[in-house]
Formats: sequence, C-alpha cells, structure tokens
Amino acid sequence: MLNPEQAEPLYIQLKKAIHTAITNEEFKHGEKIPTEIELSNRFNVSRITVRKAVEELCQEGYLVKRQGKGTFVNQAKIGRKIEHVIGFTAACAANGISSHSVVTQKEVIKPDADVLHKLGLEPGELVVFIQRKRYGGDNPLMLENNYYPYKRFAFLLNESLEGSLYELLREKYDIDPCQPGETTLEIVLADEQKAKLLDTAIGKPLFYMYTMINDQNGQPVHVGKQYIIGDRYQFTL
Repeated sequence: MLNPEQAEPLYIQLKKAIHTAITNEEFKHGEKIPTEIELSNRFNVSRITVRKAVEELCQEGYLVKRQGKGTFVNQAKIGRKIEHVIGFTAACAANGISSHSVVTQKEVIKPDADVLHKLGLEPGELVVFIQRKRYGGDNPLMLENNYYPYKRFAFLLNESLEGSLYELLREKYDIDPCQPGETTLEIVLADEQKAKLLDTAIGKPLFYMYTMINDQNGQPVHVGKQYIIGDRYQFTL
C-alpha cells in the first residue's frame, strides 16, 4: 500500500511501485497491466493518480498504450555501445534476450562507389550482399544489410547464417571482426518495404547505423547498413 503521509506525492509512489513490478517481472514484458480501475482499487488511490503515474511511465518508455486494447509493458531495450565491436547476437545475449536470424537476401552484386571505396576494392570487383532479419526474442528488431568482398568471403554463400555470423567467422575461418572503422547513427522513418520486413508500421522511427568493420589484421570485413527498431534499442557512447 502507498503512504499518503509521506512527502513524496502518491503518483510518484505508485509509479515506483509499478516500475518495481516490471523489474521483478510481476508485470512481464509485452503483457497487459491491470486497468486504471484495478490499479486504483489495488493501491487505494484515485484514477487520476493512476493515470498520471501510467502516463509518466509511458513517456519514459516502460509502458506503451495501445488504442482500444489497454496499456502494456514495453519490450526490454537492448543496450550496446555505438561502436560496432560486438554483433547483434552478443548484444542480445548480454541483455538476457534470445536471438535468431532469417536470411532474406544472399547474392553477389556490383557495389556502389561508396562500398567499393570503403572495402578497398578495384573497379569491377564484386561483393557478397547479405540481408538478414534479426530477431530479439519473438520480434524482428533489425534489418541487417552487409556487404563483404566477394574474393575473400564467397564461402558465406554456402553457410546458413541463421546464428551469429561473427562467431562463424571466428571459429571456422579464423577471421575476427573486432575493429570498427567509421560508424554513424541517425534516425530515419520506416518506408513501406522496411516496415513490411520488420513487421512494424510505416513511419516508425528507426535507427540507421552505417558502419565499417575490419578484422584483427586491419583488413576489411564488411560495410554494414542496418535499420533498427528505435524503441527497442539504446546506444551508449
């Protein structure tokens, strides 16, 4: 129960109580929380107090309202450093989230001038383009577009690539993608194609990460152009 005798406002006490319930997984990620009336009765406070606490938790990203359905615990964010030194699988594992991948494209293509330059290729050389839909738990979180020098990475065309590609390179081919080069991050909105691939709404905010990855010897591994669901990721510097 909340304590009306405390100097701390009741809505703040309630906000903390709901946050604790989320942290302790009494209210689990993705699940609907009790209604305003139920919370009002449970904590013996007014619906106005409940509404204010819930609104602030929504603003802070812990809860999300769905029109006509109620209020739900938001999915957990995946935290990672902006420098692209660990892969998606490792980032999910570090945050206690399972992961898998679905390959949506795997082909040999002629790269544009930027990719050609970044990978140190000569005019006319080809790249292996691999697009994967990366899942955190049951939900798609990232559309990964990677460009690998064909001469060195043609073997990827014969791999399933449903798990960690970085682990595959390290353990099977002695290539360690450990050195990030240029990395930029910006916000874009999902167009029709990306929204469909990521099972999200058109206009949804996405992180667009452009990155260059080298191996342990400073040799180019890939250029990456990744689109990440914005409200499921948190980057740190």
